[in-house]
Amino acid sequence: MQRARVDSVDLLRGVIMVIMMLDHTRDFVHSQGQLFDPTDVSRTWPLLFFTRWITHFCAPIFVFLAGTGAYLQELRGKSKSELSRFLITRGLWLILLEFTVLRVIIFFNFDYPVFMGFLQVIWVIGWGMIVLAGVIYLPLRVIIGLSVAMIVLHNAFDGIHATSWRGPGSPVPGFGASLWHVLHEPGILFPFGYPGPALLVLYPLIPWIGVLAAGYAFGSIYRLDDATRRRLLFRLGGAITIGFIVIRAINIYGDPSRWSVQSSPVMTALSFLAVSKYPPSLLFLMMTLGPAMIFLGWFDGRGRAALARIFIVYGRVPLFFYLLQWIVTHTLAILAGRIAGKPIDYLFANIAFAPPPAPGAGFGLGMVYALWILGAALLYPLCRWYAGVKARRQDWWLSYL
Repeated sequence: MQRARVDSVDLLRGVIMVIMMLDHTRDFVHSQGQLFDPTDVSRTWPLLFFTRWITHFCAPIFVFLAGTGAYLQELRGKSKSELSRFLITRGLWLILLEFTVLRVIIFFNFDYPVFMGFLQVIWVIGWGMIVLAGVIYLPLRVIIGLSVAMIVLHNAFDGIHATSWRGPGSPVPGFGASLWHVLHEPGILFPFGYPGPALLVLYPLIPWIGVLAAGYAFGSIYRLDDATRRRLLFRLGGAITIGFIVIRAINIYGDPSRWSVQSSPVMTALSFLAVSKYPPSLLFLMMTLGPAMIFLGWFDGRGRAALARIFIVYGRVPLFFYLLQWIVTHTLAILAGRIAGKPIDYLFANIAFAPPPAPGAGFGLGMVYALWILGAALLYPLCRWYAGVKARRQDWWLSYL
Protein backbone atom coordinates (compact mmCIF):
# COMPACT_ATOMS: atom_id res chain seq x y z
CA MET A 1 0.00 0.00 0.00
CA GLN A 2 1.29 3.44 -0.98
CA ARG A 3 2.01 5.67 2.00
CA ALA A 4 4.29 8.38 0.61
CA ARG A 5 2.98 11.68 -0.69
CA VAL A 6 2.34 11.92 -4.43
CA ASP A 7 4.71 14.60 -5.70
CA SER A 8 2.81 15.16 -8.95
CA VAL A 9 -0.38 15.96 -7.00
CA ASP A 10 1.50 18.40 -4.74
CA LEU A 11 3.19 19.90 -7.80
CA LEU A 12 -0.09 20.52 -9.62
CA ARG A 13 -1.69 21.92 -6.46
CA GLY A 14 1.28 24.24 -5.95
CA VAL A 15 1.18 25.49 -9.55
CA ILE A 16 -2.51 26.31 -9.44
CA MET A 17 -2.19 27.95 -6.01
CA VAL A 18 0.45 30.34 -7.33
CA ILE A 19 -1.65 31.03 -10.44
CA MET A 20 -4.62 31.73 -8.16
CA MET A 21 -2.50 34.39 -6.46
CA LEU A 22 -2.20 36.10 -9.85
CA ASP A 23 -5.98 36.41 -10.01
CA HIS A 24 -6.23 37.96 -6.56
CA THR A 25 -3.35 40.32 -7.32
CA ARG A 26 -5.20 41.43 -10.45
CA ASP A 27 -8.37 41.99 -8.42
CA PHE A 28 -6.59 44.33 -6.02
CA VAL A 29 -4.02 45.98 -8.30
CA HIS A 30 -5.35 46.28 -11.86
CA SER A 31 -6.85 49.64 -12.73
CA GLN A 32 -9.84 47.95 -14.36
CA GLY A 33 -9.96 44.89 -12.11
CA GLN A 34 -13.31 45.82 -10.56
CA LEU A 35 -14.90 47.55 -13.54
CA PHE A 36 -15.78 44.61 -15.81
CA ASP A 37 -15.30 40.88 -16.31
CA PRO A 38 -11.94 40.33 -18.06
CA THR A 39 -13.48 37.44 -20.05
CA ASP A 40 -16.20 39.69 -21.50
CA VAL A 41 -15.19 39.57 -25.17
CA SER A 42 -17.04 42.81 -25.90
CA ARG A 43 -14.66 44.76 -23.63
CA THR A 44 -11.48 42.75 -23.03
CA TRP A 45 -8.24 42.28 -24.94
CA PRO A 46 -6.12 39.11 -25.29
CA LEU A 47 -3.54 39.70 -22.53
CA LEU A 48 -6.17 40.69 -19.98
CA PHE A 49 -8.42 37.80 -21.08
CA PHE A 50 -5.71 35.18 -20.64
CA THR A 51 -4.52 36.72 -17.36
CA ARG A 52 -7.98 35.88 -16.05
CA TRP A 53 -8.61 32.74 -18.12
CA ILE A 54 -5.53 30.87 -16.90
CA THR A 55 -6.76 31.32 -13.34
CA HIS A 56 -9.97 29.45 -14.23
CA PHE A 57 -7.94 26.28 -13.72
CA CYS A 58 -7.41 27.03 -10.04
CA ALA A 59 -10.73 26.48 -8.28
CA PRO A 60 -11.74 23.26 -10.10
CA ILE A 61 -8.33 21.68 -9.58
CA PHE A 62 -8.14 22.88 -5.98
CA VAL A 63 -11.54 21.35 -5.17
CA PHE A 64 -10.86 18.20 -7.21
CA LEU A 65 -7.53 17.57 -5.49
CA ALA A 66 -9.14 18.13 -2.08
CA GLY A 67 -11.19 15.03 -2.86
CA THR A 68 -8.14 13.19 -4.18
CA GLY A 69 -6.26 14.07 -1.00
CA ALA A 70 -9.01 12.46 1.05
CA TYR A 71 -8.62 9.21 -0.89
CA LEU A 72 -4.84 9.34 -0.52
CA GLN A 73 -5.30 9.46 3.25
CA GLU A 74 -6.95 6.05 2.96
CA LEU A 75 -3.96 4.83 0.96
CA ARG A 76 -1.75 5.97 3.83
CA GLY A 77 -3.67 3.76 6.22
CA LYS A 78 -6.53 5.85 7.60
CA SER A 79 -9.74 3.85 8.10
CA LYS A 80 -13.04 5.03 6.64
CA SER A 81 -14.40 5.86 10.08
CA GLU A 82 -11.29 7.90 10.92
CA LEU A 83 -11.44 9.62 7.55
CA SER A 84 -15.15 10.37 7.97
CA ARG A 85 -14.61 12.02 11.35
CA PHE A 86 -11.74 14.05 9.96
CA LEU A 87 -13.77 15.21 6.95
CA ILE A 88 -16.62 16.40 9.15
CA THR A 89 -14.42 18.33 11.57
CA ARG A 90 -12.21 19.74 8.79
CA GLY A 91 -15.28 20.76 6.82
CA LEU A 92 -16.79 22.62 9.77
CA TRP A 93 -13.44 24.30 10.41
CA LEU A 94 -13.21 25.51 6.79
CA ILE A 95 -16.73 26.94 6.88
CA LEU A 96 -15.85 28.80 10.09
CA LEU A 97 -12.70 30.18 8.45
CA GLU A 98 -14.71 31.47 5.49
CA PHE A 99 -16.91 33.57 7.76
CA THR A 100 -14.19 34.80 10.09
CA VAL A 101 -10.54 34.90 9.05
CA LEU A 102 -11.16 35.04 5.31
CA ARG A 103 -13.83 37.72 5.59
CA VAL A 104 -11.35 40.02 7.34
CA ILE A 105 -8.23 39.39 5.24
CA ILE A 106 -10.11 39.75 1.95
CA PHE A 107 -11.69 43.11 2.81
CA PHE A 108 -9.41 44.49 5.54
CA ASN A 109 -12.45 45.70 7.47
CA PHE A 110 -14.91 44.43 10.08
CA ASP A 111 -18.05 45.94 8.55
CA TYR A 112 -20.13 42.81 9.10
CA PRO A 113 -23.44 44.73 9.53
CA VAL A 114 -23.23 45.61 5.82
CA PHE A 115 -21.58 42.57 4.26
CA MET A 116 -20.80 39.22 5.86
CA GLY A 117 -18.64 37.99 3.01
CA PHE A 118 -18.39 35.80 -0.07
CA LEU A 119 -19.28 32.13 0.00
CA GLN A 120 -16.56 30.77 -2.25
CA VAL A 121 -13.99 28.01 -2.55
CA ILE A 122 -13.20 27.35 1.13
CA TRP A 123 -16.91 27.34 1.97
CA VAL A 124 -17.69 24.84 -0.76
CA ILE A 125 -14.77 22.55 0.13
CA GLY A 126 -16.00 22.59 3.72
CA TRP A 127 -19.51 21.49 2.77
CA GLY A 128 -18.09 19.07 0.23
CA MET A 129 -16.02 17.36 2.91
CA ILE A 130 -19.04 17.06 5.20
CA VAL A 131 -21.02 15.40 2.40
CA LEU A 132 -18.04 13.25 1.43
CA ALA A 133 -17.84 11.97 5.02
CA GLY A 134 -20.95 9.91 4.24
CA VAL A 135 -20.32 9.33 0.54
CA ILE A 136 -17.05 7.46 1.14
CA TYR A 137 -19.05 4.48 2.46
CA LEU A 138 -20.70 3.99 -0.94
CA PRO A 139 -19.19 1.66 -3.56
CA LEU A 140 -16.66 3.43 -5.76
CA ARG A 141 -18.76 2.90 -8.89
CA VAL A 142 -21.72 4.60 -7.23
CA ILE A 143 -19.54 7.55 -6.21
CA ILE A 144 -18.29 7.88 -9.78
CA GLY A 145 -21.83 7.76 -11.15
CA LEU A 146 -23.20 10.31 -8.71
CA SER A 147 -20.32 12.76 -9.14
CA VAL A 148 -20.36 12.57 -12.94
CA ALA A 149 -24.14 13.03 -12.94
CA MET A 150 -23.84 16.18 -10.82
CA ILE A 151 -21.19 17.60 -13.14
CA VAL A 152 -22.85 16.64 -16.43
CA LEU A 153 -26.52 17.24 -15.68
CA HIS A 154 -26.61 20.38 -13.52
CA ASN A 155 -26.66 22.65 -16.59
CA ALA A 156 -30.06 21.20 -17.43
CA PHE A 157 -31.36 23.35 -14.55
CA ASP A 158 -29.85 26.63 -15.76
CA GLY A 159 -33.30 27.85 -16.74
CA ILE A 160 -34.54 27.70 -13.15
CA HIS A 161 -33.99 31.01 -11.40
CA ALA A 162 -34.46 32.15 -7.82
CA THR A 163 -37.56 34.30 -8.28
CA SER A 164 -39.62 33.57 -5.15
CA TRP A 165 -39.78 36.62 -2.88
CA ARG A 166 -41.26 37.33 0.51
CA GLY A 167 -43.51 40.10 -0.76
CA PRO A 168 -44.13 42.51 -3.65
CA GLY A 169 -41.11 44.73 -4.17
CA SER A 170 -39.10 43.06 -1.42
CA PRO A 171 -35.40 42.60 -2.26
CA VAL A 172 -35.21 39.64 0.09
CA PRO A 173 -35.44 36.17 -1.49
CA GLY A 174 -37.72 33.71 0.22
CA PHE A 175 -36.57 30.39 1.63
CA GLY A 176 -36.88 28.52 -1.66
CA ALA A 177 -34.99 31.17 -3.60
CA SER A 178 -32.28 31.37 -0.94
CA LEU A 179 -31.89 27.59 -0.98
CA TRP A 180 -31.57 27.64 -4.77
CA HIS A 181 -28.82 30.27 -4.50
CA VAL A 182 -26.93 28.01 -2.10
CA LEU A 183 -27.40 24.92 -4.28
CA HIS A 184 -27.10 26.12 -7.87
CA GLU A 185 -27.48 29.80 -8.79
CA PRO A 186 -25.13 32.49 -7.44
CA GLY A 187 -26.89 35.34 -5.68
CA ILE A 188 -27.23 37.53 -2.61
CA LEU A 189 -28.70 36.26 0.65
CA PHE A 190 -29.96 38.26 3.63
CA PRO A 191 -29.86 35.67 6.42
CA PHE A 192 -31.17 38.10 9.05
CA GLY A 193 -33.66 39.93 6.85
CA TYR A 194 -33.50 43.14 4.86
CA PRO A 195 -32.02 45.60 5.56
CA GLY A 196 -29.28 43.62 7.20
CA PRO A 197 -25.93 41.97 6.56
CA ALA A 198 -25.70 40.28 3.18
CA LEU A 199 -23.92 37.20 1.90
CA LEU A 200 -22.90 36.73 -1.71
CA VAL A 201 -22.99 33.10 -2.87
CA LEU A 202 -20.32 32.72 -5.56
CA TYR A 203 -19.84 28.95 -5.27
CA PRO A 204 -23.17 27.06 -5.20
CA LEU A 205 -22.86 23.59 -3.76
CA ILE A 206 -24.24 21.14 -6.33
CA PRO A 207 -21.59 21.24 -9.08
CA TRP A 208 -18.67 21.77 -6.71
CA ILE A 209 -19.61 18.87 -4.43
CA GLY A 210 -19.73 16.77 -7.58
CA VAL A 211 -16.19 17.89 -8.41
CA LEU A 212 -14.89 17.05 -4.93
CA ALA A 213 -16.54 13.62 -4.96
CA ALA A 214 -15.12 12.98 -8.44
CA GLY A 215 -11.67 13.89 -7.10
CA TYR A 216 -12.10 11.34 -4.32
CA ALA A 217 -12.99 8.60 -6.84
CA PHE A 218 -10.10 9.74 -9.04
CA GLY A 219 -7.72 9.04 -6.16
CA SER A 220 -8.26 5.31 -6.73
CA ILE A 221 -6.02 5.66 -9.80
CA TYR A 222 -3.08 5.86 -7.42
CA ARG A 223 -3.62 2.24 -6.45
CA LEU A 224 -2.46 1.23 -9.93
CA ASP A 225 1.12 0.53 -10.97
CA ASP A 226 3.06 3.45 -12.45
CA ALA A 227 2.80 2.56 -16.13
CA THR A 228 -0.91 1.76 -16.01
CA ARG A 229 -1.63 4.90 -14.03
CA ARG A 230 0.21 7.19 -16.47
CA ARG A 231 -1.49 5.61 -19.45
CA LEU A 232 -4.91 6.03 -17.85
CA LEU A 233 -4.20 9.64 -16.87
CA PHE A 234 -3.26 10.53 -20.44
CA ARG A 235 -6.26 8.77 -21.93
CA LEU A 236 -8.77 10.16 -19.46
CA GLY A 237 -7.37 13.69 -19.59
CA GLY A 238 -7.14 13.61 -23.39
CA ALA A 239 -10.70 12.33 -23.77
CA ILE A 240 -12.10 15.03 -21.47
CA THR A 241 -10.14 17.78 -23.24
CA ILE A 242 -11.22 16.62 -26.70
CA GLY A 243 -14.76 16.27 -25.39
CA PHE A 244 -14.65 19.91 -24.30
CA ILE A 245 -13.65 21.04 -27.79
CA VAL A 246 -16.33 18.95 -29.49
CA ILE A 247 -19.21 19.86 -27.16
CA ARG A 248 -18.23 23.53 -27.13
CA ALA A 249 -18.09 23.53 -30.94
CA ILE A 250 -21.60 22.06 -31.14
CA ASN A 251 -22.69 25.04 -29.00
CA ILE A 252 -25.94 23.55 -27.70
CA TYR A 253 -25.39 22.22 -24.19
CA GLY A 254 -22.84 22.42 -21.40
CA ASP A 255 -22.67 26.17 -20.80
CA PRO A 256 -25.31 28.89 -20.48
CA SER A 257 -23.27 31.26 -22.67
CA ARG A 258 -22.82 30.42 -26.35
CA TRP A 259 -19.71 31.31 -28.31
CA SER A 260 -20.07 33.36 -31.47
CA VAL A 261 -18.01 34.67 -34.38
CA GLN A 262 -16.32 37.93 -33.45
CA SER A 263 -14.51 40.70 -35.29
CA SER A 264 -11.31 38.65 -35.67
CA PRO A 265 -10.19 35.01 -35.38
CA VAL A 266 -8.43 35.83 -32.10
CA MET A 267 -11.57 37.31 -30.53
CA THR A 268 -13.61 34.37 -31.83
CA ALA A 269 -11.18 32.03 -30.05
CA LEU A 270 -11.64 34.06 -26.87
CA SER A 271 -15.41 33.72 -27.22
CA PHE A 272 -14.95 29.95 -27.59
CA LEU A 273 -12.94 29.80 -24.37
CA ALA A 274 -15.19 32.15 -22.37
CA VAL A 275 -17.16 29.54 -20.44
CA SER A 276 -19.06 30.08 -17.20
CA LYS A 277 -17.54 29.73 -13.74
CA TYR A 278 -20.50 30.87 -11.59
CA PRO A 279 -21.69 28.15 -11.29
CA PRO A 280 -19.01 26.07 -13.05
CA SER A 281 -20.54 24.70 -16.23
CA LEU A 282 -19.88 21.24 -17.60
CA LEU A 283 -17.63 22.80 -20.24
CA PHE A 284 -15.79 24.91 -17.68
CA LEU A 285 -14.97 21.77 -15.71
CA MET A 286 -14.00 19.76 -18.79
CA MET A 287 -11.75 22.60 -20.01
CA THR A 288 -9.87 22.69 -16.71
CA LEU A 289 -9.88 19.14 -15.33
CA GLY A 290 -8.94 17.41 -18.59
CA PRO A 291 -5.59 19.22 -18.92
CA ALA A 292 -5.04 18.75 -15.18
CA MET A 293 -5.11 14.97 -15.63
CA ILE A 294 -2.69 15.22 -18.55
CA PHE A 295 -0.41 17.30 -16.32
CA LEU A 296 -0.54 14.63 -13.61
CA GLY A 297 0.32 11.95 -16.16
CA TRP A 298 3.23 13.92 -17.57
CA PHE A 299 4.79 14.82 -14.22
CA ASP A 300 4.07 11.52 -12.48
CA GLY A 301 7.45 10.62 -10.94
CA ARG A 302 9.20 13.66 -12.47
CA GLY A 303 8.89 16.27 -9.71
CA ARG A 304 12.61 16.53 -8.95
CA ALA A 305 13.66 19.60 -10.96
CA ALA A 306 14.49 22.70 -8.89
CA LEU A 307 11.45 24.67 -10.13
CA ALA A 308 9.17 21.69 -9.53
CA ARG A 309 10.43 21.36 -5.96
CA ILE A 310 9.51 25.00 -5.31
CA PHE A 311 5.93 24.44 -6.43
CA ILE A 312 5.74 21.19 -4.46
CA VAL A 313 6.49 23.18 -1.30
CA TYR A 314 3.50 25.44 -2.01
CA GLY A 315 1.35 22.43 -2.81
CA ARG A 316 2.06 20.70 0.49
CA VAL A 317 0.65 23.59 2.54
CA PRO A 318 -2.36 24.68 0.46
CA LEU A 319 -4.55 26.22 3.17
CA PHE A 320 -1.58 27.95 4.81
CA PHE A 321 -0.63 29.44 1.43
CA TYR A 322 -4.24 30.33 0.60
CA LEU A 323 -4.71 32.36 3.77
CA LEU A 324 -1.37 34.15 3.57
CA GLN A 325 -1.64 35.05 -0.11
CA TRP A 326 -4.77 37.14 0.59
CA ILE A 327 -2.84 39.15 3.17
CA VAL A 328 0.22 39.54 0.96
CA THR A 329 -1.62 40.51 -2.25
CA HIS A 330 -3.84 42.97 -0.41
CA THR A 331 -0.95 44.53 1.49
CA LEU A 332 1.22 44.88 -1.62
CA ALA A 333 -1.65 46.59 -3.44
CA ILE A 334 -2.03 49.09 -0.59
CA LEU A 335 1.72 49.78 -0.41
CA ALA A 336 2.04 50.18 -4.18
CA GLY A 337 -0.90 52.56 -4.28
CA ARG A 338 0.39 54.58 -1.34
CA ILE A 339 3.90 54.89 -2.80
CA ALA A 340 2.52 55.94 -6.19
CA GLY A 341 0.12 58.43 -4.62
CA LYS A 342 -2.95 56.66 -6.00
CA PRO A 343 -6.39 56.27 -4.34
CA ILE A 344 -6.52 53.23 -2.06
CA ASP A 345 -9.82 53.69 -0.24
CA TYR A 346 -11.42 50.94 -2.36
CA LEU A 347 -8.95 48.44 -0.90
CA PHE A 348 -10.67 48.76 2.49
CA ALA A 349 -14.25 48.65 1.19
CA ASN A 350 -16.84 45.91 0.89
CA ILE A 351 -16.11 45.15 -2.74
CA ALA A 352 -19.52 43.65 -3.44
CA PHE A 353 -21.33 46.91 -2.62
CA ALA A 354 -18.68 49.63 -2.96
CA PRO A 355 -18.76 52.16 -5.81
CA PRO A 356 -16.08 51.79 -8.51
CA PRO A 357 -12.57 52.85 -7.50
CA ALA A 358 -11.77 56.54 -7.94
CA PRO A 359 -10.22 57.65 -11.24
CA GLY A 360 -6.51 56.97 -11.28
CA ALA A 361 -6.68 54.01 -8.91
CA GLY A 362 -4.75 50.87 -9.68
CA PHE A 363 -2.03 49.98 -12.18
CA GLY A 364 -1.51 48.28 -15.50
CA LEU A 365 -0.96 44.57 -16.04
CA GLY A 366 2.82 44.98 -15.85
CA MET A 367 2.57 46.00 -12.20
CA VAL A 368 0.08 43.17 -11.58
CA TYR A 369 2.62 40.60 -12.77
CA ALA A 370 5.51 42.24 -10.88
CA LEU A 371 3.64 42.28 -7.57
CA TRP A 372 2.39 38.73 -8.15
CA ILE A 373 5.94 37.41 -8.58
CA LEU A 374 7.13 39.42 -5.58
CA GLY A 375 4.28 38.13 -3.43
CA ALA A 376 4.88 34.49 -4.35
CA ALA A 377 8.59 34.91 -3.61
CA LEU A 378 7.84 36.43 -0.20
CA LEU A 379 5.63 33.47 0.70
CA TYR A 380 8.11 30.77 -0.27
CA PRO A 381 10.29 30.85 2.89
CA LEU A 382 7.20 30.74 5.12
CA CYS A 383 5.68 27.85 3.16
CA ARG A 384 8.96 25.94 3.19
CA TRP A 385 9.23 26.39 6.96
CA TYR A 386 5.67 25.23 7.56
CA ALA A 387 6.01 22.29 5.18
CA GLY A 388 9.02 21.24 7.21
CA VAL A 389 7.05 21.50 10.45
CA LYS A 390 4.29 19.30 9.01
CA ALA A 391 6.85 16.75 7.80
CA ARG A 392 8.62 16.54 11.18
CA ARG A 393 5.66 16.59 13.55
CA GLN A 394 2.42 14.64 13.90
CA ASP A 395 0.37 17.10 15.98
CA TRP A 396 -3.32 16.64 15.19
CA TRP A 397 -3.94 20.34 14.57
CA LEU A 398 -1.40 20.49 11.74
CA SER A 399 -3.83 18.62 9.49
CA TYR A 400 -6.30 21.53 9.85
CA LEU A 401 -3.97 24.21 8.45
